[in-house]
Amino acid sequence: MNANQINGTFRTLVGKIQEKSGHVLGNKRQVLRGLQRQVLGLAEKRLGDLQESAHRVVGHVRNLNL
Repeated sequence: MNANQINGTFRTLVGKIQEKSGHVLGNKRQVLRGLQRQVLGLAEKRLGDLQESAHRVVGHVRNLNL
């Protein structure tokens, strides 16, 4: 697991909490900020997933001794 995966997961979680609190408080701006944070978090996590996949592929290629 890399930093982008961890930060993205955390940002998504915080965004969900922010969205829920916005609904409870009736604050549309808070809801939208929470949704925005979730989208950014998912994008960051997916970037981290791609980095991990690329790292594994490079490791496999190196093990092939080409």
